[in-house]
This record gives sequence, structure tokens and C-alpha cells, in this order.
Amino acid sequence: MAILTRADGVPEWRRRTPRADLLVWAGWFGAVALTLLCFQFISDRTIWAFVWDAPTQGADLIARMFPPRWSYASQLWKPLLDTINMATIGTALAIVIGVPLAFLAAHNTTPSRAFVRPAVLFIIVASRSINSLIWALILVIILGPGLLAGILSIALRSVGFIAKLLYEAIEEIDPTQVEAVTATGASRPQVLGWSIVPQIMPAFAGISVFRWDINIREATVLGLVGAGGIGMQMQASINVLAWPQVTMIFILILGTVLVSEWLSARVRHAVI
Repeated sequence: MAILTRADGVPEWRRRTPRADLLVWAGWFGAVALTLLCFQFISDRTIWAFVWDAPTQGADLIARMFPPRWSYASQLWKPLLDTINMATIGTALAIVIGVPLAFLAAHNTTPSRAFVRPAVLFIIVASRSINSLIWALILVIILGPGLLAGILSIALRSVGFIAKLLYEAIEEIDPTQVEAVTATGASRPQVLGWSIVPQIMPAFAGISVFRWDINIREATVLGLVGAGGIGMQMQASINVLAWPQVTMIFILILGTVLVSEWLSARVRHAVI
């Protein structure tokens, strides 16, 4: 905001100064120029004949996907159960690792703000920076295809998510409760158990269930790189162009995600 004085001495309010207006217009011009440059870059590397033909190809693919092959569902229950187990065990493993990391990362519970906290924050950022699909690609190479690679990839991805949200919840606790318990002469573990943990339990439950819900969805695609679960069935069906089977897999995945969403919402509503 700026107040300018006119030639007759009467003050005039303006939202911005002329210099600020010029900078705003320059910013808009730069944004438009960058957008056009990016479009030109993408356009030069796009085969537009495929783009114009995409609606026809999409309609043909959808026509081949219906009706679903309902009889194929009997072969999908075990892979679907493997997918749910992968997400559940991976989430549990991430909780076991992520909870201690959260207490080490929170500034009001870490034993060392100079050394331990920065190191743990780096671990949390590293975990959140790498997608579970990338973890699965690496672990399949190391461990071979199967559920173990999927479980570990979900766990490694989820550790950073759980630890970050939980240490933020720890940092937002009411310090007066900690001071009250400390004033009774309680030891550090007792302070932790009686004044900090009770305050973060609702957040912990919500974070854990929410991450499990996310991992259900992520586990369905890890099989595409050999990490087990229903994704391997999907990849096999796509490879032989069995599109009605792919549709059946989509239906089961959608139903599983809807159920997990409903369960997580009910749990978060009951706890928080």
C-alpha cells in the first residue's frame, strides 16, 4: 500500500507505488514468456499425430475392457490379501521406526539439538524424498521379486511421513502439563509417559491410520515392478492384452480403496 501526494497537495491512496506496479507487470510478463517457452519445448518433443488419435485409441481400449471378466475374481483374492498385508505390515514397521525418530527430531524431546536432531531430520527428509515405487525398484534388484521388497519399500517411504507429522505434534503439546509432571520429581521417562504421550495419542492414531490408507493405494501398484500383490496380476494381464481381466482388477482395487477410506475415516473420527 502507498499514499501519494498529488500536485494540489491532496493525499491519494494507491494499492502500490508505480515502481511496485512495474515489478508486478514485469513478473506477469516473465511468467507468460516462461509458459510459452515451456509449451514450445514440450511441443517440439510431442508426436502430435498420436495426440490427435488418442480419443479413438482410448475409446477402442475402453470398448475392449468391457464387460469385466467376473470369473477372474476367484484368482484375485489371494493377491488382494497380499496387497493388504503388504500395506499393513509396512505401515506397522514404519510406525516402529518412525515413532522413536519423531521423539529424537522434536526440539522439546531430542537429546541433542546440535547433533541428533539434524541427523534425524535428514533421515526423515531422505525417506520422504524417495517414492515407494523407486524403493521397490531398488529392493527388487537387491532382494528379488516378492512381498518382502514391497513391505520394505512401503516402510521406508512411510517412516518419513509418520515421523514428520508426529514430531510436529510433539512440538505443539501443552508445556504446562510437562512442567506439572516434572515438578513432582518425575524422571524423564515418566515425564514422557505421563505428560507427552497422552497429548499426542490422538494425533498418533490419526497419522497411523491415514498412512495405512495411503499405503493400501500405493501397494496396489508396487506389483508392477515385481514387489508382489495384485499389481503383478495387473501387469500379467496387461502383457497379454487381457483387458477384461484388467477391468476386474480395477474394480477390486477401487472397492478395497473405498473400504480402507471408510475405515480410516471412522477411526480418525472416533479418536480425534
